[in-house]
Amino acid sequence: MSNSSERHTLVLEHPREAPPPPASPVIHVDAVSRTYGKKRALADVTLQVAGGEIRGLIGPNGAGKTTLLRLLTGLVSPTSGSVRILGEEPTRATRGLRQRIGLVPSGDRTFYLRISGLENLVFFGRMQGLRRRAAVAEARRVLAEVELLDAEHLRVGEYSHGMQKRLSVARALLTHPELLLVDEATHDLDPASGRRVRMLIAGIAAQGAAVVWATQKLDELRGFADRVMLLSAGEVRFDGTLPDLIARSAPRRYVLRVRNGGLDGSALAAVADRLLGERGSLTALGDEDSENYLLSLEHDAILGDALSALAGARMDVLTCHEEQSELEEAFLAFTADDSQDRPT
Repeated sequence: MSNSSERHTLVLEHPREAPPPPASPVIHVDAVSRTYGKKRALADVTLQVAGGEIRGLIGPNGAGKTTLLRLLTGLVSPTSGSVRILGEEPTRATRGLRQRIGLVPSGDRTFYLRISGLENLVFFGRMQGLRRRAAVAEARRVLAEVELLDAEHLRVGEYSHGMQKRLSVARALLTHPELLLVDEATHDLDPASGRRVRMLIAGIAAQGAAVVWATQKLDELRGFADRVMLLSAGEVRFDGTLPDLIARSAPRRYVLRVRNGGLDGSALAAVADRLLGERGSLTALGDEDSENYLLSLEHDAILGDALSALAGARMDVLTCHEEQSELEEAFLAFTADDSQDRPT
């Protein structure tokens, strides 16, 4: 692995430091709404993203994430409010502005399947204004970065879904963009390939590019996104750091397998309730003879302290795993009333 990749790995292994806000943000969205007939896709959304910042964008299907990305690329106009990208209106984007924006769309079908990955990238590089020699050089550079250089002459129609997604990421990086808009970049990728893509994007952000990363994989934002915006039914329900989002979640829940020292399920749960007090509760799963229990803890409770309290009552905890991640709990808490019939 190159020194550059090692540097990117460190970015992912440790929380990123939020970049200082510049005098003019790369993305400036002010009170934007977008409707399709009588259906509301976005309502009064405000967003600013600085250079060097990775902003996670999450929300259920139909929440408005894709509509917001389309506004940022200039594919659609806001019904009300304003959008400025690098100081310009994206719907009036010049070639110069388009060269400064990289897009990784979801479910991309814009590659030519009968020609190679290299030929595709050279074509799109030429569309962006690169001379042929420069387009070939840049295409090979980004193919190497997404680990597709050995498949540069293979027809894209023979690529797997994961390879096509990595090719889409490579295309977004062709012109060294100052803004990256990423929609479900790791949807079809295995964990190793997904991590490689995040390393690449983190490296681009470290060099000063602004990133908007839309995803349904909430846990991939840990140690990666500086801030997160959560959309639900077209509205901003949360905009802040991941720790702040987690702090808004429901009580944490863990599934335990407990050797209960002769107590039946209800008796053990009663003892546990006395030991845990206001920190949490223990509920039997299944019949009275079951060894499986659900441990619910409040935000300020420490899991190790709760398990120690149970051990003090002759309860041997054999296994313990999180029922659902804290990020998923927070996501569900903010989107419980979201409608699923809205446009994306």
